[in-house]
Amino acid sequence: MGKGWAVRKVWFIGGAAVALGVGFVMLLVVGVYVVAGNLAGGAGGGARKLAKGTVPAAYQGLVQKWGNLCPAINPALLAAQLYQESGFNPRARSAAAAQGIAQFIPGTWATHGIDGDGDGDRDVWDPADAIPSAASYDCSLASYVKDVPGNATENMLASYNAGAYAVIKYQGVPPYEETRNYVKVITTLEKSFAAPTTRVDPSEQAAGAIAYAQKKLGTPYLWGGNGTAAQGGRFDCSGLTKAAYESVGIKLPRVANDQYNAGAHPARDELLPGDLVFFSDDLTNSRAIRHVGIYVGGGYMIDAPRSGAVIRFDRIDTPDYFGATRVTEDGAKALPTRL
Repeated sequence: MGKGWAVRKVWFIGGAAVALGVGFVMLLVVGVYVVAGNLAGGAGGGARKLAKGTVPAAYQGLVQKWGNLCPAINPALLAAQLYQESGFNPRARSAAAAQGIAQFIPGTWATHGIDGDGDGDRDVWDPADAIPSAASYDCSLASYVKDVPGNATENMLASYNAGAYAVIKYQGVPPYEETRNYVKVITTLEKSFAAPTTRVDPSEQAAGAIAYAQKKLGTPYLWGGNGTAAQGGRFDCSGLTKAAYESVGIKLPRVANDQYNAGAHPARDELLPGDLVFFSDDLTNSRAIRHVGIYVGGGYMIDAPRSGAVIRFDRIDTPDYFGATRVTEDGAKALPTRL
């Protein structure tokens, strides 16, 4: 959600200007469909460096270092696990008694927790111990199933969920819906934490999301707004982006900093209409993101800026520009639900 979004220069003012804006956007929408139809391929994998700001600065060095502990893991995969487990919250505690940023249950911690920072204790609440322990545990599981055919990383993740015995018994990822879903979720989320090395293609759904957002131009902002009738059809920033993509069948999380992980992250010069663009006062930490809009091309976005303003066009090239996400269906489906 937007939090006191700073005043930005308004591009169009008044009814005639809004009409001009609609025409501008519709040209871009057509362009998105053409691009989506002409490009082939898809999001590329294989990147091992973390994408900018995807891991909070306090933990980035730990994730980068320990994510290279063994061939079955990498920093982006480790980051995806931590995000899925706790949202990088070192005080997280689940109903099942899982604890800390890596969500170890006490019995597993007693066996697999390590003193990652060498200070003489093993503290499940200390990320300097818990992150190395998560990597070490992953690598231990990988070693247990190293002779099982198939993808070593997927077998490791399946072992994390169902136990190494089940992976050995079935000679690969076992036929359990929960386990197969867990493997798919983490490997999908991995892409949103990895620095991209190849082009990520747009989708026709991006054009539909823009078309939805442009119909809301001029609508007054409402903090916490989801566009319901009871709210007068009003939105805040992440409520607008969520509704825009939901209109084309992609369900995003409610808040902006979770929406950032709904796909891969194109660079500024790779932006295409439909990409979500994000803003933060801390350019090292995606968890600090406080605003989001939908890129429409030409250096502009449609966004719901702040209280007292209306949904409008704003420039994206400001000092608080954080980065962008090219939303994918798989990426959105993999995101955890957080209150």
